Order: sequence, then C-alpha cells, then structure tokens
Amino acid sequence: MTSAQLLKTPPEESVFGAQLSHRMASTVSAVPHAVLGPSPPPPGVWPPLDFALGSLACCAACVFTNPLEVVKTRLQLQGELRARGSYQRHYRGALQALWVVGRTDGLRGLQKGLSVGLMYQGVMNGVRLGSYSYCEALGLTSFHGGSLLSGAGAGALGAFISSPAYLVKTHLQAQTVEAIAVGHQHNHRGVSDAFVTIYRRDGLIGLWRGVNGAVPRVMVGSAAQLATFTSAKEWVSHSQWFSPNSWLIALIAAMISGVVVAISMTPFDVISTRLYNQPVDEFRKGRLYHGFSDCLLKVCQAEGLLGLYKGMGPVFLRLAPHTVLSMLFWDLMRQHTVKDNQSQGRS
Repeated sequence: MTSAQLLKTPPEESVFGAQLSHRMASTVSAVPHAVLGPSPPPPGVWPPLDFALGSLACCAACVFTNPLEVVKTRLQLQGELRARGSYQRHYRGALQALWVVGRTDGLRGLQKGLSVGLMYQGVMNGVRLGSYSYCEALGLTSFHGGSLLSGAGAGALGAFISSPAYLVKTHLQAQTVEAIAVGHQHNHRGVSDAFVTIYRRDGLIGLWRGVNGAVPRVMVGSAAQLATFTSAKEWVSHSQWFSPNSWLIALIAAMISGVVVAISMTPFDVISTRLYNQPVDEFRKGRLYHGFSDCLLKVCQAEGLLGLYKGMGPVFLRLAPHTVLSMLFWDLMRQHTVKDNQSQGRS
C-alpha cells in the first residue's frame, strides 16, 4: 500500500473479495476505475481517521518487510562505481544477504533503521493520502487520467516531505561491521544522532540531500502499480483459479504487479540510494555525484546497465508481501472502526 486510494473501499467489502472494488484501498488499484467509471459513494469512516489507519497499516507492514530493505540497500551500494568482477562481493542475492547480515549483525542488524523507517512510512503515506483526497475534493480525479496524475503528484509530495527520514534510514541500513561493509559508512550512533549530525554539518538543506532521486522513484513506482495491480487482480479473479473470497487472488495480483514495479522502479531506487548515501565535501557537495543525471551516467559507465538493477530481487520480494500486508491490516482496522461506529450509533 503505497498511496491514497487504499482508503476508499466500502466498509462492508473486504479487500480480498472476488469483486474488485471501484475504490480499492490503494492508488495501486483504484485509478483505472476512477478514470473509466463514476465515483462510488464515500467511505463510512471519518477521512482523517481513514488516512491515519492507512498510514498505520503501512507501518505495520514495514515491520515485516524492513529486513528486505536492509539487504536491498547493501546490494545497491555493493561495488559502487566499480566494474563487475573488480570488487569483493559480500552479498550474492536476497536470501544469502539476509543470512550474512543475520549471522554478522544478529537479528537486530536485520531491523536496522526500523524506527526511522516507520517514521518515513507514517509521514509519507499520511501526506500522500491527504493530498490525494484534496485533489479528489477539488474534482481533479474526475477527468480522464486525473486519478493517475493526482496519485503521482501526491506521491511526489509525500516523497519530498518525508525525504529526511529516508536519508537517515539509508545511512543506518548501510552501516555495518567492516568485514561486510559496502558504500560509504556514516557511523551514526542512532536516529537522533544522525539527524543532528547531518543538520550541524550540512544545514537544513542537507536533510533533503538526495530528494531529486526519491521523487522520480516514487512517481515511477506508483504509476507502474496503478497501471498493473487492478488489471492483474481482475485477470486472476476471472481466471477462477481460486475461490472468490481467497486472499491468494490479492497475493498473486501483487506479485504480478511487483514484477512490473521492480523492473521499472529499481534503476530509480539504485540512483536514490546512491545519492542519499554518498559522502559530502567541505562545501556540502556530493563527493561522488552531482545530481540525478550525473549519477545515472556514472553508474552506467562504470557498472554497465546491470548496475542499475542491483537489489532488484529484494525489491520484488518486498513489494508483494508489503502490498498485501498493508491492505490486510488496513482492511481489518477499517472494518473494526466501522463496526465500533455502528455499535455506538445504535446505542
């Protein structure tokens, strides 16, 4: 669940039902229906509370998928600006990387950056959901393609505002013992120390270093999900491989969508990670890259096109469970809230 429309499913309808809701609880799924058909009635949950539930659902999913974020960051920083075969490979894939990190850093190492990751998820999705709802109230989503553009714009705004949290998360997740270290090691002592150190060294602007890679990353990822999740879920439902109420329908659809998102988003994810993690000089300029396009060219020249797809395995492995868990948690919390409201209304 990465965007706003996760909050638009009618309360009596489960996200995992056979009929695809016109406003499924994610921008991942709802936009095509908003473009092609009339808007459904509003949800039965107070919108600000609905947004909070959506953000909380993403945070809950983050607890389970954060280890994949750790290994994805390590894989994307491994062999930075070096030709293939000219560096020692500590990590050789998602599963092997999980084992290496767990063996060396322990279970806590697999959850590095979790607290600031939860902060990122909460701020990111709160801003994204609220922004999309505002666009909807203005009637922007009623135009052809309006939902897609509104979702991408809301995602870009969320990525910009939450960028400092993603910056610190990247720094912390890259940190490890020297034996398996990759990329620049910032050696922060914790989340608060990281924020304070970056602010004192680079000023307020320094907290937004790398945002020029984060915004296109989120926009491309959201657009890819918007274009694939709905059609994939409809196709799986119509194929009748599973019973109408099976949660496997949403899981398979999320996996199909995850392949498309991983292929389209991973290059932007690699660039974003490199821009966030690079060291800076005394003039507060990046030592390795001058910006998005410079990073793209240097990675292609030094590492080849495959360098842009480092860490694609964890990206894919994270997307499907994160999407399904987010929708599941949101669905359960939302239904519980609606039931409480109905019971209070009767009393």
